[in-house]
Amino acid sequence: MSTPLIKPRRDAWDQWIGPSTLISQVHNTAPFLKPRMGAAEPGRLIELGDTPDGFQRILASWENILGPGLSPEEQLQDYFALCLACHHATVATFVPTDVDTKIRGIVWRESRDPEVLRPMLRFALGSRAWTENGISARGVRGVSGHNGEQWSAIAGGLGRMLELGDTVSAEEAQAAIETEIDREQAVFDEAAGETGAELDLLRLAMTLAHNHGDLTQGMGYWKHTPLTTPMMEHLSERGRFTLAVRMYQQTGLSAEGHRHYPLRPVKALRHSPATLLPLSPFLDDWGSVVAHLEESHEVLAALVGGCQKLEGQQGYYRAIAGIRAASGAFDRAAARMPSATQRLLRDSELRKLIDVPRMSFESMMRKRARAALAMFRGKI
Repeated sequence: MSTPLIKPRRDAWDQWIGPSTLISQVHNTAPFLKPRMGAAEPGRLIELGDTPDGFQRILASWENILGPGLSPEEQLQDYFALCLACHHATVATFVPTDVDTKIRGIVWRESRDPEVLRPMLRFALGSRAWTENGISARGVRGVSGHNGEQWSAIAGGLGRMLELGDTVSAEEAQAAIETEIDREQAVFDEAAGETGAELDLLRLAMTLAHNHGDLTQGMGYWKHTPLTTPMMEHLSERGRFTLAVRMYQQTGLSAEGHRHYPLRPVKALRHSPATLLPLSPFLDDWGSVVAHLEESHEVLAALVGGCQKLEGQQGYYRAIAGIRAASGAFDRAAARMPSATQRLLRDSELRKLIDVPRMSFESMMRKRARAALAMFRGKI
């Protein structure tokens, strides 16, 4: 008699990107994190995130998810925790891990059991306390794009809990999102009322506009029901950030983008948190930093190429101006670039833009901020 075939166990993540691949992607885009992770700890990943360095503890202990004793539901929870930790660690680096759809919708929809989903929601809420030190250069006055990423994951849980009838958990998620909306709006309003804070105001406008988009995307996975549809409309109105979004559009900031594909191939930019990219277009200081890299010619070539590809952006011109301000660095880097890129660098229009003094550029941006405030403030 033949022995019946036994199907191998299917892991909860089989249809998605596997844990080992996720970790390799983190190490590829942020190799400087590895020495900071510390030793692996025993236990469930979803239970390791309750400290400011919780995401690093999870990354250090990622192999725990491979343990044979985990049920499919526990695997799902730990996979969610790993995805959130990887996303937090890399979203402000040059090559973020591509798990947005998992933490905002797909993983939430893998279970209909609130007992399985509640720990995931608690985990997402707790991730708001994770530090951004050494993984982002994009925070301004305590507000950053990480905040939008966090509430997009919380929004995924909110919609699912409403759909399943767990109104208590949904109310907790809603309160967290609305508290964060109010906090970010208050920081923006404070900067808008300060003399000389125009550049911070522009950075905040960009951040709030992107965070608004993250909230919208987080709700994009919701199934429309009599409970979810009114909530979606309510949060869409509460999180509009109307003045910030209009300033973002009116002042030219929307042309800057935030993905920075032209810089992704330059691996030298990934080695240290010192070269993490701040909010564009204010990249003069960053240009001065990368000017001292051994591979500065690769960075300069990528910036020149980006100027050709990204219409309307100003940040790459400012970064080139920053490299140029470092004594001798610009000429050395330019001489090591390919001949075709050197020709692009001699383009009269490009030269005109990088010749603009930093003070003049920032003065222009301050004027744009004040003009946008005057134009829209009384109309909202």
